[in-house]
Amino acid sequence: MPTLILLRHGQSQWNLDDRFTGWVDVDLTPEGEAQAKKGGQLIREAGLLIDRCFTSVLTRAIRTSWLALAAAGQAYVPEIKDWRLNERHYGALTGLNKTETAAKHGADQVKVWRRSYDVPPPPLAPGGEFDFAKDRRYAGVATPATESLKTTLDRVRPYWESDIVPHLNAGETLLIAAHGNSLRAIVKLLFALTDAQIIDVEVPTGNPLVIELDAALRPRSARYLDAARAQALPELA
Repeated sequence: MPTLILLRHGQSQWNLDDRFTGWVDVDLTPEGEAQAKKGGQLIREAGLLIDRCFTSVLTRAIRTSWLALAAAGQAYVPEIKDWRLNERHYGALTGLNKTETAAKHGADQVKVWRRSYDVPPPPLAPGGEFDFAKDRRYAGVATPATESLKTTLDRVRPYWESDIVPHLNAGETLLIAAHGNSLRAIVKLLFALTDAQIIDVEVPTGNPLVIELDAALRPRSARYLDAARAQALPELA
């Protein structure tokens, strides 16, 4: 039976600083490291045996996967990194303090940029500190200047279908250690959620979401391993 474990990275330094992070390569805080290790311990206690791990090319997700796999006693599991599992690109909001941005532009406007499905923030101007076009991780990639959840899903979907689904069809148990919005994109695909339904879905940091799938890769069951820190899950069909 194919099983998917979704693990959002632990707290990063810019999470702590209340800044829009997106594609900026920020590391975990000590609390974030503890969250990742706790996630791995929960995976071990649940008796889940992982066949393969997927993660983004951002340090906070990569280190979360390493810490979780080590704590699960499965540090040897093969790992694949791909930029298409990156967090959404926050455009011109990148690096800004969220509270200060709300004070400047209005809380309602910032809520639209953060939580709407298809309204991206203003684009990032080229050539600045957070222009990733020359980062070798993205060689040959037309890097975005901003993204909504919709355009994040547009880049996640082909990778999901070409690189991840075949392993699930083979009955493997996969860990995806990634980011709030790339994981929400996968949840939208798996649960066939509407554009309106996905807006209210939140994936907590460091809490493994275990989804058991049927032969057609439809969710049969879904649960967070840390019930005390769980968020509401979509209803199963």
